[in-house]
Amino acid sequence: MPRQEPGEPYYRLTIEEAAAMYGDDDAVFIDVRRPDEYAEGHIKDALFIPVDDVLSRIDELPQDKKLLFICAIGVRSGLACEMAAAMGVDSERLYNIEAGTPTWIEAGKPTSYGADL
Repeated sequence: MPRQEPGEPYYRLTIEEAAAMYGDDDAVFIDVRRPDEYAEGHIKDALFIPVDDVLSRIDELPQDKKLLFICAIGVRSGLACEMAAAMGVDSERLYNIEAGTPTWIEAGKPTSYGADL
């Protein structure tokens, strides 16, 4: 079950919780890693917005969906959640996938490779 730590404007998800939301019409996955990391493997159909670009590309985030941010180990994705909240995104729609992309791939979840931006 997603959990929220005191003071955090987002929910934390495990890989299994995130995978259960994969393919839902009301959820979108956003990979915030560097381009080279993204090319090495990422969630299939994820949006690619590096964490350094989140503020300038905030308008690219769907306004009516849950936003599931992922990076390598949950730090940059947490920061992306904080940025989105600071830009006015409702915290009820913000999720940080804690374990990160390598764990997603190791678990055999839907993955793509290369720079299919």
